Amino acid sequence: MNKKGALLTNLNRVLLLFFILFIFSGEILSAAVYKYVDHNGAVHYSNVPVLSNYRYYQAETGDKPHRSISVMQLIKHYAQKNDLDENLVRAVVKAESNFNSHAVSAKGAIGLMQLHPGTIKDLKINDPFDPSSNIAGGTKYLRWMLSRFNGNLEFALAAYNAGPSTVERYNGIPPYPETQLYVKKVKLYQQQYRQGGS
Repeated sequence: MNKKGALLTNLNRVLLLFFILFIFSGEILSAAVYKYVDHNGAVHYSNVPVLSNYRYYQAETGDKPHRSISVMQLIKHYAQKNDLDENLVRAVVKAESNFNSHAVSAKGAIGLMQLHPGTIKDLKINDPFDPSSNIAGGTKYLRWMLSRFNGNLEFALAAYNAGPSTVERYNGIPPYPETQLYVKKVKLYQQQYRQGGS
């Protein structure tokens, strides 16, 4: 097939995809679309960006932005459920995604609490972009890290950022500038939230 024919075939596929999305939009009211252009120039769309190359493209018709109040209610609920300081959870969300439920890091971490694909699989999270699922999983994982490091908040935060085996290998906060800054930032945000900051 020549280049022009391949381009028309790809264009037809994209148009068909958008037509299907339009027809069934009533059933996917909360879907986000992510876009990735590969090295050959082919455009890929997905509602689950499994590669870090995918970037947020658009929200489907009917999407409503998540109100801060509902995210705050979710934080409060899951913080209590996992015996965590609500201000700590807010601080982690602030440091990880700045309250952006569609955030995807260069390393593939997803959502409000920036869960990595392996963690998402371990926690059996179906939609890591869903604020409720993401906060439920993130708070559970943070509780595991606090338990694993006997309540040491700095070690738990370092493990949340760099992985628990890294913290164990260094017997403390690893000498990574990103992780050291992360621990300080989360603790600062936590203190600000405790003092009534927003």
